[in-house]
Amino acid sequence: MNPLLLIVITIVGYLVAYRLYGRFLGKKIFRLDALRKVPAVEFEDGVDYVPTRKSVIFGHHYTSIAGTGPIVGPAIAIIWGWLPAVLWIIFGSIFLGAVHDLGALVISLRNQGVSISEVTGKYISPTARILFFIIVFIELWIFIAVLALVIAIIFMLFPASVIPVWSEVLLALILGYAVYKKGGNLTLWSIFIIILMYFTIILGVQYPISLTGSEAIPVTGIWAIILLIYAFIASILPVNKLLQPRDYINSHELFIVMILMVFGAILLSFNPDFKMVAPAVNHQVSDTPSFIPFLFITIACGAISGFHSLVSSGTTSRQISSEKDALWVGYGSMLMEGFLAILVIVAVGAGIGLGFKSADSGMLHGAAAWQSHYASWSAASGLTSKLNAFVVGSANMINGLGIPHSWALAIMGVFVASFAGTSLDSATRIQRYVISEFFKSSNSRALQNRYFTTALAVITAGLLAFATGADGKGALKLWPLFGAVNQTLAALTLIVITNYLKTEHTRKWWLLTAIPALFMCLITFWATVENELSFIETGNWMLAIINVVIIILVVLIFVMGLKRFLKTTGS
Repeated sequence: MNPLLLIVITIVGYLVAYRLYGRFLGKKIFRLDALRKVPAVEFEDGVDYVPTRKSVIFGHHYTSIAGTGPIVGPAIAIIWGWLPAVLWIIFGSIFLGAVHDLGALVISLRNQGVSISEVTGKYISPTARILFFIIVFIELWIFIAVLALVIAIIFMLFPASVIPVWSEVLLALILGYAVYKKGGNLTLWSIFIIILMYFTIILGVQYPISLTGSEAIPVTGIWAIILLIYAFIASILPVNKLLQPRDYINSHELFIVMILMVFGAILLSFNPDFKMVAPAVNHQVSDTPSFIPFLFITIACGAISGFHSLVSSGTTSRQISSEKDALWVGYGSMLMEGFLAILVIVAVGAGIGLGFKSADSGMLHGAAAWQSHYASWSAASGLTSKLNAFVVGSANMINGLGIPHSWALAIMGVFVASFAGTSLDSATRIQRYVISEFFKSSNSRALQNRYFTTALAVITAGLLAFATGADGKGALKLWPLFGAVNQTLAALTLIVITNYLKTEHTRKWWLLTAIPALFMCLITFWATVENELSFIETGNWMLAIINVVIIILVVLIFVMGLKRFLKTTGS
């Protein structure tokens, strides 16, 4: 298939979906009302509850939910062929992911901006609330530690990205000060800051930074410590000091990268070598797990992801200034993420064919490049392998515009590290909210103090990161659990939304979330059971024990949700 045609079909499909299905959801199902007072206005405190203009909060929300999720998932799932991945991304994001994100956001907006974990007590049961909190804590615990490692790996693979990524933090602080403290024009300051940011990329290419590790602590461990310290600082600052402006800058960076990739695809469409070198369907790869259910687990962000419900009901719901903005922010950003996932498919399915350096065979082109990288599941599934395939494939596409390849590599390296950084910021802040909400009924001031709870979030993630040694890769021991846990969280969130809709409507609109909820429950339960059998077979008892605990928690919440659903009137 022509990669450009795939891009065009996706753009048109998403525009139609937003105008028809998205607006239908906003008007008829969730009944968004601009006159309803939102938490950011009702509880404005200048730290977490901060009313924010739509364009800025869209940037924050989008960059927070995106991170590296829509990159690593599609970059490995294409091993089963590009067609199944594309179909799941497009239809999953329209009918599952975007509905999930919007629903979680609306419910939080109408419940004082609390997390989806907290409102579970209202729409299912107090016991379900506790169980939900446990699952959320486990997910964020793994996620924070892994994100620190992802950024560390990017810094090692692409040392030209170090100066731009850290410069972006300073530029975000400048933007926040200029706009919020001095009342500067957001558009003019944004243009100025973005220009400076791309100047730092040129600087990074000229002066790449590579840290030197030691036997005591490798480079990844050094970066992990630095990044966790940064996460602590970023997460205690008021959102409009660093989080909002950094995410706003990153959203512009993303749009620029996407534009470069699209225009690169347009120019390369005249090049006969630019084509989908990945097979449409591929079941001949050795040692791959079952295509079903693991396609739906491997591709989470880009189709549907439980982490998104935590962002929607964690940071975003406390910053939206009008309920009407929820449609653009919640539904629209999920479709935008789906489009990013499609560009990833194009990059690793076609862009990689323009030139990929193999450790064994040197520079390869065409189908040989793809086959070399995706020869087996074990070869393609490593974190470094996923990130490298996307960065190189995207850089090849951007290089088609005449941009030097070294610059293109730096641009994509900065892009991936920056997005992982925004998710790290948001995940740490959300974990702080989770800890505070869980212990809100206690009389402990410490557990309501943002400094103490943020430290708790960072320290627990740090303990996991360094559990297996000084390289900071401890979270990889639990990473095999993350995909299923994340999609399980999405399924449980859809159950909460379904119960909410049943209390709000006399008509059976709840079917719009109940059917996706049932599908996700079945597919994730299937995956967790297969994982359990695999862990037992390989003697990985730590993962087997944690996984079976998660299975029990999920079954209990599902049963409680079903009981509450059957008791609810108004169906």
